[in-house]
Amino acid sequence: MIKSMTGFGNAKAEQLIGAVTVELKTVNSRYLDVQFRMPDELRLAEHAIRERIASVLARGKIEVRASFVRAVGEQETNLTPTLLHRVAEQLALARQTLPETPSPTLTELLSWSGTPQQSIEPERWAKVCLDALEPALTQLIEGRQREGQRLAEVMLATAKQVHEVLHTVQQHMPALLIAHRNRLSTKLKETLQTAFPEGFAHITGAELTERIASESSLFAIRIDVAEELARLGSHLTELEFLLGKHDNTASKKNNASGSVGKRLDFLFQEMNREANTLGSKAGSMEMTQAAIDLKLLIEQMREQAMNIG
Repeated sequence: MIKSMTGFGNAKAEQLIGAVTVELKTVNSRYLDVQFRMPDELRLAEHAIRERIASVLARGKIEVRASFVRAVGEQETNLTPTLLHRVAEQLALARQTLPETPSPTLTELLSWSGTPQQSIEPERWAKVCLDALEPALTQLIEGRQREGQRLAEVMLATAKQVHEVLHTVQQHMPALLIAHRNRLSTKLKETLQTAFPEGFAHITGAELTERIASESSLFAIRIDVAEELARLGSHLTELEFLLGKHDNTASKKNNASGSVGKRLDFLFQEMNREANTLGSKAGSMEMTQAAIDLKLLIEQMREQAMNIG
């Protein structure tokens, strides 16, 4: 299945020591870029989180945010007279040199009172963090798949418009050649009448017909876009395959052979090259407009593909 690089997922896991919340946000990027925003108590889980994300995601800039709350029992602290006397002595000693030293706050006193903050093993917090990661990652992947499907539908709709433009160009070619032949015939006749007022005494009808046929053939060769149309049609077939239109197993094959987004980017480069060639061979305003329309449609699809992983 086509996956977008934009997604979000969050989840919460609880154990005896407390609860950990993990939040994942992803946006498009050429490579996999994982960034962390988490407190020191959870840093031990960073390497495992990075490896787990890399095992399921190939591209995207991913921000991992994690926070924790200790269980009520783990937060209980006691202020003892011994501790308070010791703090008072240290404060008085400090004020002998620094008279403006402020008194500690209650929160600071509680943090010095032998809390379990230092006694809780980092491994335990890392375990809770990884427990929260899995459902958050599942939510993220599902969201990226839904968004990817919408992007695929948009590109397939645009590809249908490209098919229509190619069909119009193909249908227009015979009429273009006939119109050119008629213009050439009229121009040659007018030129001969100007050069030889007596008429066509100096050139036979067969010679005139041969000259018109020769010039028409040269024009047909110059504006022949059959090769470009065939290649664009082939590229469209490959596009539909990559987007999984023809075969439900296509996305699995694509994932096995590399990033779909990168393959789409290369495909659109090739399509744009063929559209440029078609425009350079334009023999009429209709052909020029068709080439412009193709380039615009290809660019629209390329912009959508930039967000596919």
